[in-house]
Amino acid sequence: MLTLIVSAAVTAAAWLALLDVRSVLSALHRRGAFVDAALAAAALAATLITLPAAQALRSTWRARRALAGGDLIGARVAMAGARGSGWIALGYSAAQLIVVLAIWFFIANDLAVSRTFLMLPLIVSSFPLVLKAFWMNVYMSLVAEALVLVWGLLVAVAQLAPGEAGKPIRLIAKAYVDVFRGLPAIITLYLIGFGIPLTGLPLIKDLSQQSFVILALTLSTGAYVAEIYRAGIVGIHWSQTAAARSLGLSHLQTLRYVVVPQAVRLIIPPLLNSFIGLQKDTALVNVVGAIDAFNQAMMIASNHYNLSAVTTVAILFVLITIPQARIVERMIERDRQRLRAAAA
Repeated sequence: MLTLIVSAAVTAAAWLALLDVRSVLSALHRRGAFVDAALAAAALAATLITLPAAQALRSTWRARRALAGGDLIGARVAMAGARGSGWIALGYSAAQLIVVLAIWFFIANDLAVSRTFLMLPLIVSSFPLVLKAFWMNVYMSLVAEALVLVWGLLVAVAQLAPGEAGKPIRLIAKAYVDVFRGLPAIITLYLIGFGIPLTGLPLIKDLSQQSFVILALTLSTGAYVAEIYRAGIVGIHWSQTAAARSLGLSHLQTLRYVVVPQAVRLIIPPLLNSFIGLQKDTALVNVVGAIDAFNQAMMIASNHYNLSAVTTVAILFVLITIPQARIVERMIERDRQRLRAAAA
């Protein structure tokens, strides 16, 4: 009964939200037959969450009748079905309530939120400029990712330099990792983007802003990727290294032909996660004045006193990030299935 009451209350809230949307559209003279039909369909869809709640209530009644008749097995089966339907109803009710609250948030205060973040005419008119600038973010992230793959591996190998002779190299590599993992990326960008040009060093001072940004992102992200590489290399069973060395391979040959190829398979998911973070960090280039999507959107926002262009940038970043996140999840699940199959 409680589940049905909750579902009915959420459904009523959804209807009120749709009525508010209808009133707002009427005030904006945006109503029509199509809009009314869409709102009616949404109201009908909102009532669907009461169906599993009603099913849970019927299952509860069946359980009581079975218990009264002495059918304990039937009562348990009916109660299990009631609990399942009840949780389904509560889950969909919670999701619908979140949607309802979001609708009220965007139409509150005479559409103040929607006008600030989602002014469609401004989004459409500024989209070509933002998209053109967004390619700068894509370019910088792709170049930095390629450099990070190589640089992170070199640092990871340096951290694993063997013997007393490799101790200074290990210390330098570890110091680099500790320093750049401790520095916020925005500080690294600021120091390199403004500091290096001020030094007047030949050739280096004449590099473009994008080059300084790529260098800063490579150094910052490379410290994290080096640790990912190192964790993958250390995760390979020591017997692989012992077998390779017994065949006469040197330390570097063992890493190149035996250990690293196996480690790469293990680190691809966390490596892709690191690259997702790198792509988002390209939005920090506004601190050095490079015209990327975020910087372009801020200029549009300052001209129109509206943040809809920034919303466009957010959408673009989300669109390129979500597919990569799904790929990472699929790869992790595939590895889990492979490990389960190997264990079986």
